[in-house]
Amino acid sequence: MKTLEDELQNARDALVWQLEEGIDECIGETPMDRFQQALPPAAAEARLGEPNSGDTAPPQAVSRHVTSRPLEPPVQIARNIPGVQSAADLASQCASIAHLEEAVRAFDGCPLKQTATNTVFADGSPDAKIMFIGEAPGADEDRQGRPFVGMSGQLLNKMAASIGLNRTNFYITNIVFWRPPGNRNPSTGEIAVCLPFVERHIELVGPDILVPLGGPAAKTLLGVQQGITRLRGKWLSYQTSNMAAPIDVLPFFHPAYLLRSPAHKRESWQDLLIIKNRLASGS
Repeated sequence: MKTLEDELQNARDALVWQLEEGIDECIGETPMDRFQQALPPAAAEARLGEPNSGDTAPPQAVSRHVTSRPLEPPVQIARNIPGVQSAADLASQCASIAHLEEAVRAFDGCPLKQTATNTVFADGSPDAKIMFIGEAPGADEDRQGRPFVGMSGQLLNKMAASIGLNRTNFYITNIVFWRPPGNRNPSTGEIAVCLPFVERHIELVGPDILVPLGGPAAKTLLGVQQGITRLRGKWLSYQTSNMAAPIDVLPFFHPAYLLRSPAHKRESWQDLLIIKNRLASGS
């Protein structure tokens, strides 16, 4: 029979696990616009007719180049979401990574910025041949302002080190630059607003190999719907209208997923060897 002390210990263990997973906020099932609540009734009613960040119709697809035939219809990233066009205009004017970082930090069109502590732009060497792109910053990343510094980042560092890579010879960022509250998944609208900056980021870095970490990053960059288990281990390609040639892409399990499902580390090791061989061959 469980005692009160046993129940309290179980509760403490559960809280510790949640903190280790980055769950440090309580959020409801339905998003709540607290800015709208703060408005006078008349102003709040006027905003009801405005498009929200989740509006995606009618979608206008972003051009992608994928060498393998998609198994399902491609994901449509809408360009008509509020803030996307201004992001695209700003990103197109950036001629350097430093200029792009300034533009991202000054950009107020993504609602995630209102709840985040820091803008998390990138880390590593922008001259690297390989560029990793994850989904979104977590609690540790939000506090430090650098991507992949928590438990999943530590695992990524160890995996990269096994094939001779570290943050002096690889580059890393995310498809959104601000932490979603409570570590929830970023919405389609939030991703769409950040995407012009991400595309320009890839163009300016110009890596030989692009590695999306996890399904959301792979689906966003490649414009496909199949999951990461079907994409990983396959060479695909990525190209925007400003690129003279496509970039090789190898989707990879997200390190956070590997922490939860360590049995898949064997497949990730195989993918690491694929990357190592490609970097060694220089082709």
